[in-house]
Amino acid sequence: MRSYTGKQIFPLDPRHEDFDILDIAHALSNLCRFGGHVKKFYSVAEHSVYVSQHTKKGSALAGLMHDASEAYLVDMPRPIKIHMPQYKEIEANLQKFIAERYGIPYPFPPDVHIADDRILVSEMRDLMIGVQPWPGMPKPYPQPIAALTPKKAEKLFLDRFKELSFEEKDS
Repeated sequence: MRSYTGKQIFPLDPRHEDFDILDIAHALSNLCRFGGHVKKFYSVAEHSVYVSQHTKKGSALAGLMHDASEAYLVDMPRPIKIHMPQYKEIEANLQKFIAERYGIPYPFPPDVHIADDRILVSEMRDLMIGVQPWPGMPKPYPQPIAALTPKKAEKLFLDRFKELSFEEKDS
């Protein structure tokens, strides 16, 4: 496949040099969560920023990049993904390569998964009609979900990436 910046990418045979943060930010900002079944467009890029903002400081970059593989595979809703073991295997392999490329621990720290679930419940509350979290899900965050345009979400994602990359260099 060809990426936004023109790179040829092989998601089933990834190489670290294939991945570019501009491609990831652009694709995720144009990818709608929940298969598009939301009251207004809401991108995976914006979701990822929120996850990064609700993790521990040392996990924030992992939070931002936790769905980066979806830039190349699409965002598959959880209820479908759990029945697709081959997809999950491909996704995990691709995510591992992206994590290595950006110096992120993989598998992701537990606080990334906790923030991801709480953001998911917040998204359900703010962006879906008549959807209730299933049993065992955590409480949503009090802040409402903004649902930015793709262009604004892309900028927010890239700004957050630069901020976190700068912090890691200073550490």
